[in-house]
Amino acid sequence: MFGLLSLPWWGYLLVILVLTQLTIMSVTLYLHRCQAHRAVDFHPVISHFFRFWLWLTTGMGTKEWTAIHRKHHAKVETAEDPHSPQVYGIWKVFSQGAELYRKESKNQETMERYGQGTPDDWIERRFYQPYTNYGIVLMLVTDLLLFGMLGLTIWAIQMMWIPLFAAGVVNGIGHYWGYRNFEPEDASRNIVPWGIFIGGEELHNNHHAYATSAKFSAKDWEMDSGWGVIRLLQLFGLATPRRVISTPIIQQEKNALDADTLRAVIHYRLQILSHYAKEVVLPALCAEKQRAGKNSRFLLRKARTLLISDASIMKAQQKMRLNTLLEHFQSLKVVYQFRLRLQAIWMRSTASQKELLDALQEWCQQAEATGIETLLRFAKKLKSYVPREA
Repeated sequence: MFGLLSLPWWGYLLVILVLTQLTIMSVTLYLHRCQAHRAVDFHPVISHFFRFWLWLTTGMGTKEWTAIHRKHHAKVETAEDPHSPQVYGIWKVFSQGAELYRKESKNQETMERYGQGTPDDWIERRFYQPYTNYGIVLMLVTDLLLFGMLGLTIWAIQMMWIPLFAAGVVNGIGHYWGYRNFEPEDASRNIVPWGIFIGGEELHNNHHAYATSAKFSAKDWEMDSGWGVIRLLQLFGLATPRRVISTPIIQQEKNALDADTLRAVIHYRLQILSHYAKEVVLPALCAEKQRAGKNSRFLLRKARTLLISDASIMKAQQKMRLNTLLEHFQSLKVVYQFRLRLQAIWMRSTASQKELLDALQEWCQQAEATGIETLLRFAKKLKSYVPREA
């Protein structure tokens, strides 16, 4: 049975690519960046196109998806996280991510608490919500009319795209395997540095570190295709990014701590921790490896991850290995403790600005007093940070 369109084999592959990318973009741009995190605003025409396309291809409601994702961030890696592989196991989240989503979507407490501010207009109440399956059926009929029986295959691929890649790959692998630019208090990972296949969602660690950023790429060599689409829409006045990951500003001539320094350190805290790992922790580790004998080299195995990871996401065995490591290597113990003390400064939520500034001043003075060259240089660099608006 033939449809209205007859294409070469590569034409059908191109159709599948375009249709699935439209769905991915609708999820990452509209549901994720716009609705869940308010990182970007779209023209009403663009927003409604995304809503309509998601109704056709997923049957997911804006409020349900937004609420579940916001809860994921609020309760990340805990028993209340709707889809953490650290809690449920990687295989369950990867293979049954859609089922976990459907289960949580029936939790009215989640919907009411985390679903605020999503569309509640006439078409949402009277059409999209009551008839969630009608769009999927309409998409099936359209594929069959256009492509004949091959349209059934195209439709099936469309239907499995989000359950597999968004629910399985991003929610599962994105919290289990990959590399980390930043160390937020969760197990998020960047799956690959080129966020092309699933709209930039591959850069999941960057997103968890800066959840309200409309741009997911953080390094020059990373690529976020979703951000590329936002920039294109922005050229035509159809999108307005509200926040993006910003690069720390350093004034080389600045050598004194002040209120601007404190604001910059708090704002750029995860990037500063990343700099600390590269400029202080890793040089200390390299020096110990060069001096290490056979027994010491065994203790230093996988030490990098232990020294820069947040203790809140470590398993008991990792914490034991870290303690053993710090007992045997004094230089690593010193730089690790200074890392914890630096983190503790911006964790003091009830402290006054003066108390925080005094604590930062004390940290720099004591870091300089250690005589460790890398700590000396880092303390000097810390004084040169300024907020972007300065």
